[in-house]
Amino acid sequence: MMDLRSNTVIDLQLVQSNEVGGSYHMEKEGLKRSLALLEERGVTMDSIVTDRHPRGQRFLREARITQYYNVCHMERGLSKKLLKISQNKECEKLKKWLLSIKNHIYWTAASSTSVPERAAKWTSILNHVRDIHTHEDPQCSHPPHTTKDQGKWLTAGTPAFCRLEKVLTNKRVLKDVEKLSPHYPTSSLDAFQRIILRFAPKNVVFPFLGMLCRLYLVALHFNENAGRPQVAASAREPTGECAARPERAQPTFNYVDEVSRTLAHMQMRC
Repeated sequence: MMDLRSNTVIDLQLVQSNEVGGSYHMEKEGLKRSLALLEERGVTMDSIVTDRHPRGQRFLREARITQYYNVCHMERGLSKKLLKISQNKECEKLKKWLLSIKNHIYWTAASSTSVPERAAKWTSILNHVRDIHTHEDPQCSHPPHTTKDQGKWLTAGTPAFCRLEKVLTNKRVLKDVEKLSPHYPTSSLDAFQRIILRFAPKNVVFPFLGMLCRLYLVALHFNENAGRPQVAASAREPTGECAARPERAQPTFNYVDEVSRTLAHMQMRC
């Protein structure tokens, strides 16, 4: 469980499949335990961002907690489907729109203040790919521009457009778009999961207690370095890459000294 405002881990639950009758129920059980712990500590939950799996929807609805969907999770799922479609010879034009559609997902979530607005913005992409920029609602927010690649526009009724329309207006997709998170990005969660792979590689089997301790160390390491400053431009070393990206300062490991002092104090007391 992560507080997206401060990008810090506030709880960890390690669940074994044989505790809950199978791996399908593990994530929901971990969620229930985390929420129970927060409630016990007096924390009131206003909203929560999850993936789109229906496992915890009913539970959160009954708990009266507003649920939003992870925009990154939805974008990845749709991007994979559209990439596969674009590899078809009749749909090759879609390759020119993959990045724009990806950006459209994030723009729809971040710029909308209501469910109707979010739905209208989402479906407006079907006009945009046909070079139609006047809609009933909403209007295109980009400035007028011309393109040298006139061949990128799709035509209604063609296989490429029909398959794109089928994916983007799927009943479940439209329903999920209404619940896209408008608040905070979940990229920090992805970063946390990458650190888990460094402390507990998937190709190594750990006992329950060993895995739990490693996860606690991951949380300590992540929380200490969540607010690392960006390295000044003059301090960066050239990498030969053309893409610009932020470079963070080197991580610190002060939590190691804290853990060592705590263990030493416990041994003295014993």
